[in-house]
Amino acid sequence: MEQLLAHLIGDYVLQNHTTAVRKVMSSRYAFLHALMYCLPFLFLTQNVTALAVIGSTHFVIDRYRLARRFKLWYEQLWGSTEPFGSAPEWLTGWLIILIDNTAHLCINAAALRWL
Repeated sequence: MEQLLAHLIGDYVLQNHTTAVRKVMSSRYAFLHALMYCLPFLFLTQNVTALAVIGSTHFVIDRYRLARRFKLWYEQLWGSTEPFGSAPEWLTGWLIILIDNTAHLCINAAALRWL
């Protein structure tokens, strides 16, 4: 539960609109966001390696829109848009957000547990 709260605070509460928009176009903004994202995790660990993994993977996932790339890869691999199907654009957007958050949460859990 603590890891989920740290993620939500770091990814949503500590991120302003400007950073949210510019982080996919600018490594500077993506780095700033990743740095701010790590702040709540300081309450969970002071392990520099774990924090570096959490921050650096967050940077890469957000800066390069890996969730969106996963969707495109899935479509190319299977020649289909499933699980997105003919879903409305707003739903596809939420599915990409869920993929993004799932990736962050899995990586964070592994870093906090094994590093």
